[in-house]
Amino acid sequence: MKLKHLVLLFGAALASAGVRAQSAGSNVVGAGWLRIAPQTSSDPLNVEGMPVPGTGATVDNADTLGITITHFFTDHIAVETVAGIPPKFKFYGTGGLSSPAINPLGDVKQWSPAVVMKYYFLPAESRWRPYAGVGFSYIWFTNAHVGTGFQQALSAQFSRGQSTSLPTSAKVDSEWSAVLNAGVTLKFNEHWSSALSFSYLPFGTKAHLTTTLPNGGSVHSVAKITLDPLVTLLSVNYRF
Repeated sequence: MKLKHLVLLFGAALASAGVRAQSAGSNVVGAGWLRIAPQTSSDPLNVEGMPVPGTGATVDNADTLGITITHFFTDHIAVETVAGIPPKFKFYGTGGLSSPAINPLGDVKQWSPAVVMKYYFLPAESRWRPYAGVGFSYIWFTNAHVGTGFQQALSAQFSRGQSTSLPTSAKVDSEWSAVLNAGVTLKFNEHWSSALSFSYLPFGTKAHLTTTLPNGGSVHSVAKITLDPLVTLLSVNYRF
């Protein structure tokens, strides 16, 4: 009888441990591989209010470290904050801006922390738990640079061939975006789990280029780009 009671007690302990892993009041911290894959489209480059036909831009993918903090308010409802090391994105020209001599056109670092409310399906003690979520992100950009080849081409164009050394600075607008999220977690034990999630952020922005002329004036160019990135996060998580 004692052995039977011990087995029953051990089974109850395992069951309660499973519940605590992703249940009301739990706090989970995760870290892992974050890939941001923009689904880019763009308007023609606009110079002083005039579009340049046959021009456009695209943005490459970027990989970085993603960090998540999740709090479970109930067994099924949680709020997750997502951040990470800001990745660097490179801009490439298309059409009339596709020459290798001027590419990449430039690069910029993106900061995009997000807050997502998530609903977890299946009971809290389940080993596999799919979830879906919705939230928002504020995206801003720093360290914007214009590529040397593109800067020289702009300089030659605006100086009518007299100089290739006119400086061009860059600034990218900040934006708010909705976040649509879905994924699944795999629980290893009471504390450790892994997660794979996919997010979609429907947003675009504008890159502003300012070329300074010898007389102190400037030429303002604008590239309007739709990014709509698909974001993949593969993480290892620890429950406190």
